[in-house]
Amino acid sequence: MSGPLSDFAACVGFYTRLPVAVLGTPSEDFARAQWAAPLAGAAVGVIGGSALLVAAWAGLPPLVCALLAVAATMLVTGALHEDGLADTADGLGGGATRERKLEIMRDSRIGTYGVAALVFSILLRVAALAALAPVPAIAALIAAHMAGRAMIPHFLGSLPPARDDGLSANVGAIGERTAAIALAIGAAALLLLLGPMTTLVAATLLAAWFVFLKALAQRQLGGHTGDICGALEQGGEILVLLAVAAAFH
Repeated sequence: MSGPLSDFAACVGFYTRLPVAVLGTPSEDFARAQWAAPLAGAAVGVIGGSALLVAAWAGLPPLVCALLAVAATMLVTGALHEDGLADTADGLGGGATRERKLEIMRDSRIGTYGVAALVFSILLRVAALAALAPVPAIAALIAAHMAGRAMIPHFLGSLPPARDDGLSANVGAIGERTAAIALAIGAAALLLLLGPMTTLVAATLLAAWFVFLKALAQRQLGGHTGDICGALEQGGEILVLLAVAAAFH
């Protein structure tokens, strides 16, 4: 199998722990398949939203519903991006040189900066979801996961790898068309699920976060890593949820 479905299978297989056998054989050209990264995010958001909906239907308090929703997204992704956020915080916060930062980021152990980043990431997402009624919370969750992953292909294409080996270096060159399609899908998701005004706010925040993290990665590491991409997704996810909470609370 080749084409869009195989690209989607490749992204689902990488970004989640969902079985992709029902979709067929994943594409072997992972760089080309990255246009489907936000679609894999949609699958994660739907699963998290379903957990929230079931919890709300069972009469659980909003805070518990939000906690279960975030837990479901972390379970289905294997906390892939949370791990990247923690490693990024430890590396950039604890290393004095480029080499030391990259060494820390590759270390499987977690430090104080990583713990703090994870705690705030989870708390901010849970708090934002708990402030919303179930329907806008589900819409926000899906949009956040799609938009957070929609930025990754462009990020990979706009910076060189920080090291010759590693996850992000092995992806290969991301074409401009691939990155543009991913961004377009993410923007469409924001617009359809959140409306024009909230989309404008969310898109502005996402653009600022992208520019900031890109400059930070370039200055401190000399390029991108898989962990930096995880931090990019986490920050994007948080910003979208906060934008929705501010608009609808």
